[in-house]
This record gives sequence, structure tokens and C-alpha cells, in this order.
Amino acid sequence: MHTGPHRVAVFVYDGVTLLDVAGPAEVFKEANRFGADYRIVLLSPTGADVTSSLGVRMAVDGAVSAEPTFDTLLVAGSDHYPRTQVPADLADAVRLPVAVAGRVASICTGAFVLAAAGVLDGKRATTHWQVAHELAARYPACRVEPDAIYVRDGTTYTSAGVTAGIDLALALVEEDHGPDLARDVARALVVYMQRAGGQSQFSAPLQGPPPRSAALRTITDVVTANPRGEHSLTELARHLNVSTRQLTRLFHDELSTTPARYVENIRFDMARALLDQGHTATQAATLAGFPSYESMRRVFARKLSISPAAYQRRFATARRAQPG
Repeated sequence: MHTGPHRVAVFVYDGVTLLDVAGPAEVFKEANRFGADYRIVLLSPTGADVTSSLGVRMAVDGAVSAEPTFDTLLVAGSDHYPRTQVPADLADAVRLPVAVAGRVASICTGAFVLAAAGVLDGKRATTHWQVAHELAARYPACRVEPDAIYVRDGTTYTSAGVTAGIDLALALVEEDHGPDLARDVARALVVYMQRAGGQSQFSAPLQGPPPRSAALRTITDVVTANPRGEHSLTELARHLNVSTRQLTRLFHDELSTTPARYVENIRFDMARALLDQGHTATQAATLAGFPSYESMRRVFARKLSISPAAYQRRFATARRAQPG
């Protein structure tokens, strides 16, 4: 366990997601109320103040290169860099602090900054489920785990989308001060000590590890973009101008499944999301591309051991029943 002041540096830059900064920082601040001693500083590439994704001006404590050492470096994310390449100067700015920090962590798409700096080469990592495939494709030396809430590989940590930064910060507090203090922090912030399940419960449709081959990525993108489309084995093979046998082999070798089962899984995730949004089971079956409600019901029974209606009763609303 960590004793004495623990310096936490949060690396920020123009376009940074505000919640990626505020969420973890609030966890560390709350931990101080229960006996921890975290000293939080915001550092930018040049020491200049930055503007967040919401347009909020953020005053920083200095340049990241000017700080001697710190115990934990948190790299916040931004919507910019899944869409575009991380600028060389931004990647360069984190290399030195990464080398001197006791541990390094990224929040959400901050993993793209770490990956661009080479920090994730040969390591397991995660990021927001919507862009996990992009991280894996852009940085193949990184082993992406798209369903994880957060991943630890040695002294390097990466977390999933936005609020998962709170999960990660709680894990770091527990690592430093034990479960009792971390539990006190979680209760004070009204969050789970450990969130049940992975990112798949939030994704619709679920993006698994992207195929290695461009040809198979084309097919999976087509299915994901339009689950209601005609996705028979013959039609999918015709889309790539390959034989059905070759396409089946590609799915088996790279995704350990069949084309039909892959399509079914995508439709299942889409139907689940539609039920969450309040659609009827019949509507969800149609919009997700199932041939009939009965075919969707069979898939729910096999995967969840409950009917679509039972699933919807459990998960479709966060509103609690009020006493009459």
C-alpha cells in the first residue's frame, strides 16, 4: 500500500473530454476525505491552459515536461483522436512522463495517445467499445480487449468509456489504500465498488475484436451497419466475390464462429438495445432483422435463459417504482 503524499498528474490538451478529467479526480479528492493523501495536478503539453470538449477553459498547473516525477499519470481522452491521427507533438509530450511515472493510466480514448507514443506496444488494453476496433486496427502491436471496463498490464492501465474512468480510479485507490477505503469512496460517490459485467452490456451492437483481414472487416462492417439486411452465407460471400467455403473458413479462423452465428449475435445485441429503449418485442425483432419474433425469442432463451419480455422488465428503465 502507498504511504505519504501521492502525486497524480492528469495530462490534458485542447479538446479533452471534461468527464475524463473530473471523474477520476473526484475519486481521488474523495479518497482524501477518508485518509488518503493525493495531490492532483493538471498538466498540458506546453503549460498553456486548454479548452475542453465542452468549451470550458481549464487552468493547468504547468507543462508536463516541467514536472520532475509523479506517482500516477492519467491521460484523459478526446473525441478527436479516434477520428484522426494523434499529432506527433501530443504523443511526444507523454513519452518522458510515462518513463518516470510509477504507473500510467488512460481514460477512454486516452488509450489512443498512449498507443501513439508506443506505450501500449505488446500490452493488453481497452478503450470505449465504439472505437476499440479502431484502436486495434491502428495499433496492431496492442492487444485490445473491447469488453473490459479497465485493463491492467504491469504498471499500465487503460479504461473504457468516460465513466469507466471512475471505476479505474477506484481500483487505483484500492491498490494504494485497500478495499475498505475504496469502498467508503464508492459509497460516498454513490457508485459501484466494482461494476458487474463488461462493456457488452452497454454496447449496441457489440463490437468484438476486429478481424485481421481487410476482407472480413468489410463483411463485419456491412452486417453491423445494417443488421436488417440480407446476410445469408451466399449473399455475404457474393459481396466479397469469394466462395461460401472460403468465407466460412475466414470466420472460423479469425472470429471462431460462423457467418450465420455472427449475424445472429449482431441482431441479438441490436434487439436488446431496442428493448432497452422501450420498443415492443415484436418491433425489436423486426428492426433488428430477425425473421420473426419467435426466432428472436429462441436466441434470447439460449443466450440469457429468459424471454425478451422478461429481459425488458429487468433492464428497460432505471426508474424505480414509487410507493402509492
